[in-house]
Amino acid sequence: MHTIYFVIPCYNEEEVITETVRQLGEKIRELEDSGAISKDSRILLVDDGSRDRTWELISDFSHNIPYVCGVKLSRNCGHQNALLAGLMTAKDYCDAAISMDADLQDDISVIPEFIERFEEGNEIVYGIRKSRASDTAFKRGTAHGFYRIMKAMGVELISDHADYRLMSKRAIEALSQFKEVNLFLRGIMPLIGFKTANVYYERHERFAGKSKYPLKKMISFALDGITSFSTVPLKLIGGIGFVVCIISLCALIYALVSKLTGNAHAGWASIVGSIWFIGGIQLLSAGVCGEYIGKIYKEVKARPHYIIDTTILK
Repeated sequence: MHTIYFVIPCYNEEEVITETVRQLGEKIRELEDSGAISKDSRILLVDDGSRDRTWELISDFSHNIPYVCGVKLSRNCGHQNALLAGLMTAKDYCDAAISMDADLQDDISVIPEFIERFEEGNEIVYGIRKSRASDTAFKRGTAHGFYRIMKAMGVELISDHADYRLMSKRAIEALSQFKEVNLFLRGIMPLIGFKTANVYYERHERFAGKSKYPLKKMISFALDGITSFSTVPLKLIGGIGFVVCIISLCALIYALVSKLTGNAHAGWASIVGSIWFIGGIQLLSAGVCGEYIGKIYKEVKARPHYIIDTTILK
């Protein structure tokens, strides 16, 4: 039997965390009774600097429920870093870890399939949504657009996969060798290179509370993914610059010919339009370059992903 840790990052989840522990606890007992996992398996809740009663509840669960453990980060470090903190904590105690969200949108009924794929020799098992029918048209369109853009830029991603996955102890140890500060776990997973499998599931509605990923955060997350794993935007800047130079050269030749043939006319609109066009290209290019320079700045400082405040393990 394998020892499985269920790693769950939590940020202001007081409305849902009690139900999450209850439902997942029932599933753990079911798996223990069937011999699929050992009695040393645990739920590891990671408090990512919550401002509500999340840590108070986690602490209470950890002291009163045998299969629940807790980790409290010193401040809010972001979902990806909180997940990493949980995985790095769990790897010393488990044979494999299953990461999932606290909002009960990830279907826990497919957990036995994760374990079956793991027992077949797969080091990473991805949870993949069967469909996005429950999403709004806007969210569905932007999600599909994101995956298409990432693939066009040469980034290997698993479509419709978030962070619901199983990782073996060996895979987690391999993950620990990736030292980048700009963390995008979905992009790192395929780079590990071990044997993988997929498990398909239907994503549920959020049980309670509000999403921690509004549009602004989703856009930021997408930009982080693109700039962390692809230099194509930088190459595009070079290509755009080359095209603009050709257009400018053609415009210069046209202006000279018009002047020599006496057909030159005052062209306020064309001049202003050209200035705005070139200026816009320059600002866009500077912005893209600045994004990459900012990431270099963060990587050079090499600050820790997280700092653990309190740990309650068993």
